[in-house]
Amino acid sequence: MLSSPSLPPQVPAPSSPSLADRIEALLPQTQCTKCGYPACRPYAEAVADGSASYNQCPPGGQEGVARLAQLLQRPVIPLNPLNGAERPRPVAVIDEAVCIGCTLCIQACPVDAIAGAAKQMHTVIAELCTGCDLCVAPCPVDCIAMVDVSGEQTGWDAWTQQQADAARTRHDFHSFRLRREKQENDDRLAAKAAEKLKAVAAAAATTPEQQAEQQRKKAIIQAAIERARLKKEQQAGQAAKDSQ
Repeated sequence: MLSSPSLPPQVPAPSSPSLADRIEALLPQTQCTKCGYPACRPYAEAVADGSASYNQCPPGGQEGVARLAQLLQRPVIPLNPLNGAERPRPVAVIDEAVCIGCTLCIQACPVDAIAGAAKQMHTVIAELCTGCDLCVAPCPVDCIAMVDVSGEQTGWDAWTQQQADAARTRHDFHSFRLRREKQENDDRLAAKAAEKLKAVAAAAATTPEQQAEQQRKKAIIQAAIERARLKKEQQAGQAAKDSQ
């Protein structure tokens, strides 16, 4: 007797975008932090839960405020001057003759738009730069200038949805890369600690003083390993919460 063919597993229907998702989609994704939040996504979540106003994004300008107001069914209000002013879109330019290769600007760039290596000249990939200004302050030799590239066009007139989508993708990968590098470094440190613990445990300790010192060292290493384990669990829990 032939058995009935098994049915393919049901694929859950994609959930509809949350309010934070829809707000984030209307932001220019410059990741500039001028809104008072570390990136566009946290700002979108704050607007969604009512802890931030929808007029705190200078790169989006007044049109950005209008877009968010329409989504939220709220009145169009002026851009909050405390967060900055609407302006032409700038691009960072590095004076390569002055650059000392400290990499601080590379570390500050939220979309990986700066190329270079330690003690080597850096350069900005202009088409990837969002004009966020975040690379300027860390530079110890003041070799970075923000140069307007959009003429009299400001806000969304100086920026396209395609550029915003590309910047968001680069920022997401930037964040993923930093998490991966930190995890790899934490794993290396954990492996070194485990090897050190084995070495301490295997060392000869014949006198009471040596045994006491051995136990002291083991306790220090075990405490460090436990702290690292708890921190890893906390980070995993936060990552799971953020993905929900």
